[in-house]
Amino acid sequence: MCRSMRASGKSKGRMDTKEKWDIKVSIIMGVYNPEHEEWLKASICSMIDQSLTEWEMILYDDGSDAVYKERIEKAAKMDQRIRLIRGRENRGLAYALNQCLKHAKGRYVARMDDDDISMPERLEKQYQFLEKNQEFGWAGTTAALFDAGGIWGKEELSEIPGAEDFLKHSPYIHPSVMFRSEVLKHAGGYLAARRTKRCEDYELFMRLCAEGLRGYNIQEELFLYREDYRSYRKRKMKYRLFEMQIRYQGFQKLHILTPASLPYVLRPLVGGLPGIGTGWRIFRRKYKEIQNRKNDLWRNENGQ
Repeated sequence: MCRSMRASGKSKGRMDTKEKWDIKVSIIMGVYNPEHEEWLKASICSMIDQSLTEWEMILYDDGSDAVYKERIEKAAKMDQRIRLIRGRENRGLAYALNQCLKHAKGRYVARMDDDDISMPERLEKQYQFLEKNQEFGWAGTTAALFDAGGIWGKEELSEIPGAEDFLKHSPYIHPSVMFRSEVLKHAGGYLAARRTKRCEDYELFMRLCAEGLRGYNIQEELFLYREDYRSYRKRKMKYRLFEMQIRYQGFQKLHILTPASLPYVLRPLVGGLPGIGTGWRIFRRKYKEIQNRKNDLWRNENGQ
């Protein structure tokens, strides 16, 4: 049971159906065959427990198999602010999110995934930031990385990412981001195409930045981002080739496609070679653990 439900015996969103509230934020989540029911419930609980309560959640079932439909339906009944929409077939995350956007009523749109956790102040802090800083079209956050064993690292991101921050990977944690709704409408939503599958957020952010729009990363860990060995499953080669295409086209639009940036275009392919991808991911985890310990030690020594 969610924290707010334990405290009051009911969800914050449980109110008289005649009572209306101002929807400040629409949370959009696409779900397909959720293998871990407890992860889905924990993810939704973290939204129910938000300090900002004027939200709605659009939960899109992207054509899940029958055995998973009941899990999704139970999760949708956790709070009356959640609206469940069912798709007839699996069309991918970009399509699912676009369907959510069609039903979203909020002034802002917040992403969320079915296996991550948002800290209670996440929505409120993002909402307040965007209200006060009109020059930014969206705001993400830094995150703690966790798996079944608990928190093992941090994902630190540039505060105001520039074009070159897209070379290695997307400089935003997609499920941590809150957008102005008009920004997504202007962009026409996500590009739902074969080549954007598994990298729809990367393509969207590069497209927005190429149009002169800017995003921001709040330098607080307001998000718990699941990165475990399930995340390390090899992607099919066709998806790696598609990402190379997205990188090439995106770098062109951002005017950062140079001989020096070509290795970054090829990065998805190199990461898929036998032994290299797994070895790099293990090294990345160990490196992050060491760097985070060094940073914590430095902060303690300097009284921060």
